[in-house]
Amino acid sequence: MAVVTANARGVSPRGSRPPAPGAGGRSEESWKGHIIRELKHRDLSQHAMFQNLIRFYTQLLEKTSLTKGLLSSAARCPPAGGAPLSSLQQQSIQLKKTTGELAYQVVELTQQIKIKDGVLEEQHARLLQEQRCLSRVSDAHQELQAQVEQVQGQNTVLKVEYDTLLEQQRAAEAKLRQETVRGEELLAKVMKRKNQAAARMNSHNERRSRAREATQAAARSKVNLDRSAVHPPSSTSPSSGFSNSSSAPSSRSTSPKNEKRDASTERKPMRLVRSASVTSPRILTSIKELFEKRRGHSVCSQEEDLVSPVRICVSARVPARALQVLDAHEQDINAVRFSSSSDLLATGGTDKVIKLWEVRAGLLTHRGTLDGSTEGITCIEFDPMGFRILAASYSKAAMLWQLGDSVPKVTLTGHSRKVTAARFSSITHQVVTGSADGTIRLWDLRRAACLQSRNVAKYCSDLVCSENCIISGHYDGQIRAWDSRVASCVQVFPAQGKVTSLDLSSDHCQLLSCCRDDCLQLFDLRRWSNERVTFRADGFKCGSDSTKAVISPDCCYLAAGSADGAVYIWNVSTGKLETRLPDKHSSSISAVSWSLSGEYFVSVDKSKRAVLWSDM
Repeated sequence: MAVVTANARGVSPRGSRPPAPGAGGRSEESWKGHIIRELKHRDLSQHAMFQNLIRFYTQLLEKTSLTKGLLSSAARCPPAGGAPLSSLQQQSIQLKKTTGELAYQVVELTQQIKIKDGVLEEQHARLLQEQRCLSRVSDAHQELQAQVEQVQGQNTVLKVEYDTLLEQQRAAEAKLRQETVRGEELLAKVMKRKNQAAARMNSHNERRSRAREATQAAARSKVNLDRSAVHPPSSTSPSSGFSNSSSAPSSRSTSPKNEKRDASTERKPMRLVRSASVTSPRILTSIKELFEKRRGHSVCSQEEDLVSPVRICVSARVPARALQVLDAHEQDINAVRFSSSSDLLATGGTDKVIKLWEVRAGLLTHRGTLDGSTEGITCIEFDPMGFRILAASYSKAAMLWQLGDSVPKVTLTGHSRKVTAARFSSITHQVVTGSADGTIRLWDLRRAACLQSRNVAKYCSDLVCSENCIISGHYDGQIRAWDSRVASCVQVFPAQGKVTSLDLSSDHCQLLSCCRDDCLQLFDLRRWSNERVTFRADGFKCGSDSTKAVISPDCCYLAAGSADGAVYIWNVSTGKLETRLPDKHSSSISAVSWSLSGEYFVSVDKSKRAVLWSDM
């Protein structure tokens, strides 16, 4: 049959492929048998499709064979007349034409079958590819399902741990309340006992004082009587003798009272021990510090919750002469900062301490020292109210002091290298720190915990904070602006070298950067573009990787210290150098600060020296 011949061409039927020889360890007879079975299956599946064509082709063959038989018989037995032969010839010719047409149709159908077989093969390949893709997707789905189950299990464990911690927290809070009540009771008992002890001591002292006064009065009376007996009057008349004899008893009876009155007038009884009402405030404070309840483990006072006042400087004075030059520290000075009230100055250095200086009448007076850092100080910042001081140090930590306390109130640890910058955030009770480890961290002072951490992987030299924005400078010559709400970088300003310091103007519209290429750059933050104004001067040289530059409070001047020990001040409006202050520093100037009142200017250097400047 023609169909069997077509199947024997070796074309694989639709929906199946013969396996590769040798695959899976099968023998030669097995794959040959598989091919034969597949061909038989294809023959059965395509037999119905070509049934009409086979039937038509069979009929055509039968007619052709019949025509050949008739022609051969007619040739052997010629007819008597010529007309029947002619008709038979015409039928033969017609049958030949029909046979040719049918053969052409068979060829065309065969070509169509081949085309359809190719299409079927292509669709079969696409089907296999989709099946493999579906298999991969199914495997990925199973993996994701397994991960979901694993995460759900972890969430369950975390939920159990959270519930346990919540119960522990509740128990701790209940215990804290009990301890608070107990502390208040102990405080009341202590105060009561101190009052009682003070009352007893005062009563005892009063009795002793009265007894001492009575003894002294009696001694004075005895001395007066003895003097009267030893030195009698010179008159010997009877009247005089009467007078003398009568005066003795009078003296004996009146002098003790007079002496006692005089003694009481001259010296009243004094209490040698003060009452508890006088001494109790200090004791009360110390005891309250032990039992004071702090909300959420808060380390902030009520004064720190006050809204900071807005101070505006109308016109800053350009410093012209040095008012005072002093050795402020025992080693290098790295940072200096005025308080918001401009009457207090803080300096920090390599000697691990922060010194507070009172600014009055053009002089710096040492007010106190803040201890607690185990390494040198790198940065100092006052809070807007002037109640707290934030400092960064080489000890990989930032510390917070309360004015009046010499030890840190809060220590923020978590950086792996030295902390180069620490600033108060625009959000109350939050600070931001930058470190040489390339991270910037946002901290909550009430819990002394890190809220966010951004890894820049570049040395952070300084940072400033504005509303919902943190701007950091790095050693890779980039200044990055961060949105503190989403913890993402929103803008990058290219600088011209290592950024040593940043400063923000009082209106938060301008950003000043100091770079190691010996220039200052001023950015306009209202445009958020890379446009900047560059300030240079002959002789100005950035002395170190941490040299600090500042903007004046009225945003009209820029100031920075140079490696030659001179202070350079530029005019922002003209872009030119306004003045140069030399001869007061013997080494590279590390930091400068302008008071918010615009009246004073301070510069510090690497040789322990601080200089107070003004135009007065």
